[in-house]
Amino acid sequence: MSAARIGLCALVVAVLAAAPWFGSDVLVQFGINALLLAVLAQGWNIIGGYTGYASFGNSVFYGLGSYGVAIAMVQWELPFAAGLAFGLAMAVAFAFLLGLPVLRLKGHYFAIATLALAQVMIAIVSNVELAGQNIGLVLPPLNNDPLFYELALGLLVLATLTIYWLTRSRFGFGLIAIRENEEAAAVMGVNTTLYKVLAFALSGVFCALAGGIHAYWITFLDPESAFDISLNVKMIIMAVFGGPGTVLGPVVGALALSAVSEVLSSEVTGLASLFFGLVVVAAVVLMPRGLADVVRRFRKSGWRYFAENIRAHRI
Repeated sequence: MSAARIGLCALVVAVLAAAPWFGSDVLVQFGINALLLAVLAQGWNIIGGYTGYASFGNSVFYGLGSYGVAIAMVQWELPFAAGLAFGLAMAVAFAFLLGLPVLRLKGHYFAIATLALAQVMIAIVSNVELAGQNIGLVLPPLNNDPLFYELALGLLVLATLTIYWLTRSRFGFGLIAIRENEEAAAVMGVNTTLYKVLAFALSGVFCALAGGIHAYWITFLDPESAFDISLNVKMIIMAVFGGPGTVLGPVVGALALSAVSEVLSSEVTGLASLFFGLVVVAAVVLMPRGLADVVRRFRKSGWRYFAENIRAHRI
C-alpha cells in the first residue's frame, strides 16, 4: 500500500475518532451501530469473502460474545474486559468444535447447516438458568456513548488491519486458494481443514467482540435478539454490497447501507424496508461484485460497466 493511501486511511480514522467531540448524541449512536455492523461485515468477509464459505452462523458468535459479557458482569460481577475475554473464549471454542464437522460440507449444504445453528443456540440458551433463560439478562448501565463509539472504531480498525494482513500472508493466500479451487489447494499442500477452521475461528473473534460491546451498550440481552439470524443476513448483504474478498469493501458497504437505512427510516418510515430492499436488489444487479469492483473498473469501462451487468442478468 502506498504512503498516500496509508495517509488517507489514517486521516479518515482520525476524523471518525473525533466525531464524538463535534457530533450530536444521535450521530454518535448511529456511529456505534454502523461501526459494529462494519466489524460484523469484516468478520464475515474472512470466512465468506476470502475462504468462499457463505456462513449463516456468524450470528452465533455474536450471541456468544454478548452472553459472555452479560453472564460475567451480571451473574459473576466481573469487569467488562473479563466478560469480553469469556465471550471470546466461548466463540473460539464453538468455532473449533462445530467447525470441524460443519466445514466438511460445501455450498448450500454448509449454508443450511450454519443457518440451523442459530435456532439451536436459541433453544439451548432459553433453558440455561445462568443465562437468564428466555427472559434474558439486564446489564449494569454505563451512560458513556463516546466510549462505546471509540471501542467500536478501534475494533473495526483492528479487523481491517487483520484483513489487510490476510492479503499479504501465506495463510491468506491459502484461504484464497480454497475459495478458488479447494481440491487443487489440497493437492498443492494446503491443509484445507485446518485453514478453514482457523478462518471460521478468526471470523468468530470479531463477531464475538462486537456482540460483547453491543450488549454492554444496550444493557439488555435475550436469546432471540442475541442470536438473531437477520443480523447475519445484514452482514452478508453489507459485505457483498461493498465487495467481498476485499480489504475495505465490507466497511464501505456497511457504512453506506447503514446511512441509506437511517435516511429511509427517518424520511419514509412506512416504506423504509421496501425502499431499502429495492436499493439492495438494484445494487446486486448493477454491481454484483460490489462497490470495490466498480471503483476498480469504472475508469476503464465507464457507464458500460452497469450495462454489461444488466445484460449478464438478462434484464
